[in-house]
Amino acid sequence: MATRPRQSPGSDVEGVRALADAYQRLRSEIGKVIVGQDATVEHLIISLLARGHGLLVGVPGLAKTLLIKTLAQALDLKFNRIQFTPDLMPGDITGTEVIETSGTKGTKSFRFVQGPVFANIILADEINRTPPKTQAALLEAMQEHHVTAGGQTYVLDEPFFVLATQNPIEQEGTYPLPEAQLDRFMFNLWLEYPSVDEEVRIVQATTSQYAAEVKPVLDAEDVVGFQQLVRRVPVAENVVRYAVSLAHRSRPTSPDAPDYIRKWVRWGAGPRASQYLILGAKTRAILQGRPSPDIDDVKAIAAPVLRHRLVTSFAAEAEGVAPVQIVQRLLESSAS
Repeated sequence: MATRPRQSPGSDVEGVRALADAYQRLRSEIGKVIVGQDATVEHLIISLLARGHGLLVGVPGLAKTLLIKTLAQALDLKFNRIQFTPDLMPGDITGTEVIETSGTKGTKSFRFVQGPVFANIILADEINRTPPKTQAALLEAMQEHHVTAGGQTYVLDEPFFVLATQNPIEQEGTYPLPEAQLDRFMFNLWLEYPSVDEEVRIVQATTSQYAAEVKPVLDAEDVVGFQQLVRRVPVAENVVRYAVSLAHRSRPTSPDAPDYIRKWVRWGAGPRASQYLILGAKTRAILQGRPSPDIDDVKAIAAPVLRHRLVTSFAAEAEGVAPVQIVQRLLESSAS
């Protein structure tokens, strides 16, 4: 396991080195099972260490479940998968109270039975297929890291990371996440099809008797320690101002908003985007062994942080302009 960072400048430097080393070993272990998807793997690890959550969008068959399960194995964390369906109830996620009879007198009492949300890593598969009431139950746990049942609060184990998936093709009978709930996700990640060479490797590995053994690189205590390390990473003021400026320029009501933002965007990114831009930049820097992030780190994670936070106008839809294209244009026009 990696050396856990302690709260002193010297040990933080050691912690950065330890995390950078553990990150390379983590990528190596995940690479035994997952072919390609390098950017997605990096963003998932960044999101976990920044105490964020991820929304993964991709067509069926791109190994979304296998990816998150493999990450849990490499981190020696408890993993649960929840398949979201139209008839799923909040209690099916958080847990429910049952009546128990005990003792010779048949005394009855309530006992809380934990639901699948009580794990370190949760795969919320096709979250848009369940009604808003059930979506809200998971999103509350994501934000507060606890659930409430029968007037009692039950704290979730740390670390707690949710990866929700959506199918971008079939939208019939779905319940799209409202913008306020989308904003709870740090990253919106898009899984692309593998290249020909990558798909050849996938087919060769999955149609043989070969079974990769993923060895744990970190454990829960390590992950929590590195999450605390991320919060202690110093950031230069010009980097913070760049991140805040990027979020401000995405808002059509801002005096600094370019003309194309006023034309194509109805609602821009809120303050949570600025926070995640900095947290993501800090995490990316220390994963690469650097003690502090720069503006390039902010730029590198800007697309997955911002694209689900921009509500486009009818003009953008009519012209076929996607949120990620607007983000790219913002990055090109923003001063360093």
